[in-house]
Amino acid sequence: MTTTLDQPIAGTEHWTQKGEVRLFLWRKGAEQGIEATRGTILFVHGSSMASQPTFDLQVPGIPDASAMDVFVRQGYDCWCVDMEGYGRSSKHRAITCDIANGADDLEAASSHILSHNGGRKLLVYGISSGALRAALFAARHPERVARLVLDAFVWTGEGSPTLAERKKKLPGYIAGGLRRPIDRDFVRSIFTRDHPGTGDERLVEAFADAILSLDDSVPIGTYIDMCNHLPVLQPEQIRCPTLILRGEYDGIAGLPDLLAFFAKLPHPDKQFAVMQGISHASLQQKNRAIMLHLLAAFFAQPAPLYPGSAPIA
Repeated sequence: MTTTLDQPIAGTEHWTQKGEVRLFLWRKGAEQGIEATRGTILFVHGSSMASQPTFDLQVPGIPDASAMDVFVRQGYDCWCVDMEGYGRSSKHRAITCDIANGADDLEAASSHILSHNGGRKLLVYGISSGALRAALFAARHPERVARLVLDAFVWTGEGSPTLAERKKKLPGYIAGGLRRPIDRDFVRSIFTRDHPGTGDERLVEAFADAILSLDDSVPIGTYIDMCNHLPVLQPEQIRCPTLILRGEYDGIAGLPDLLAFFAKLPHPDKQFAVMQGISHASLQQKNRAIMLHLLAAFFAQPAPLYPGSAPIA
């Protein structure tokens, strides 16, 4: 389907179960039927915010504030899911909600999505710890993932000043229990800690409003993993076409670390892009159009007529 930039795009709530855990999903697109869509995108959020604020942010006068709307206009069926412990999903279990648990969430969410899209393989985009969740999910379930995008990803953590600073604070976070508090100053710090001036202030404030309307605390598990338990997977485990996106100023995604990971990815269809003038949270940056362009091009890339090296199972 296609829509004009000023045309509202409706979404629908979906719910699925992961054992005793209830997971919230949000869907936009596919109004013209599954057969008419260019593909199904699953967006995976990061450590400190739920899915709708990240991927379906609504800001009057800024039509590209919502990545979901951008891709619905291009003809995609778009989904996002709140990980356990975030947003509207269950928060009752006494667990840290680590990266492996997030991959479990994606297994449950993808089962639900595949039951609604005719079983068509997913185009998966993850950002920050969401990229780690998405990568682990793709490693576990290659049969469900057509193409994978890892934005603000980290492999070993080597060369990451943000993680080095976070590790100093980790004992205090852990002492606070299974969750850590978030507030407006924290959300703003995401856009100032690496390189002030990269964030779009209109989006940052709307982003903070949307995040804090759902959560005043978030699980600690991804912080523990990213400080103490990296790597959580190896590149050889990812056997689908993969795009790695890295903001020029990203303090988490160390460039040598990512290049080493990229070199070991086994699939011949792989790309690496450094995004000029972007720090960690690409969708709320002044230069977000660069990320959206790269993502659209990768998801729309045609299949090769000559396959080259043998397909990877």
